[in-house]
Amino acid sequence: MVGPSRPQFVLFGSSIVQYCFSNGGWGAILADLYSRKADILVRGYAGWNSRRAVQVLEQVFPKDAAIQPSLVIVYFGGNDSMRPNPLGLGPHVPLPEYIENTRKIATHLQSLSEKTRIIFLSAPPVNEEQIREQLSGIIGELNRTNKLCKIYSDACLELCREMDIKAVDLCTSIQKRKDWETTCFTDGIHFSSEGSKIVAEEILKVLKEADWEPSLQWNSLATEFGEDSP
Repeated sequence: MVGPSRPQFVLFGSSIVQYCFSNGGWGAILADLYSRKADILVRGYAGWNSRRAVQVLEQVFPKDAAIQPSLVIVYFGGNDSMRPNPLGLGPHVPLPEYIENTRKIATHLQSLSEKTRIIFLSAPPVNEEQIREQLSGIIGELNRTNKLCKIYSDACLELCREMDIKAVDLCTSIQKRKDWETTCFTDGIHFSSEGSKIVAEEILKVLKEADWEPSLQWNSLATEFGEDSP
């Protein structure tokens, strides 16, 4: 641990989080904006679903940690929403279990401290045609569809409303851009720099509008060693 101590923002999720510093990613955008104000910590695990996330909650977010995060941004749902594999393999998680797992994640994070704030990101849309092109010959039936993404996105948002937790509706936000299918992804699933700009903008909007005390908006946080050199 190096000092001085800064607020910790933890990004927890699957590949959307693991790759959030690549291709002008949304994690990099946040880290740049919060430079000398907060530490952005990435706990991203490509291929994971909410079931796997629940299994490691105590390890990633121990309740007895000396310093608890000021903010946790959570993303799981895209992998959960994939079609089930006939052999029972793969990341698919049935919708009721996904909702319960998301509840468990939220409840654990709420228990860390009174000052730990939470934002959930809902499952974004995908470019189905781009996925077909990328995985041609590897898969038969398309295992990711926008219809399924929307179902899991809506479930996440509904749970967040129920638990009074902030959430970003990525499924809607991404599709507000007219050319979203051709500009927002690198492979039909993961975000390009243009897609990440939207994600970062929506997160920053939540941080600006939230009535949290203390505020976590970037220009409300002190700049570390803000004084000029003598």
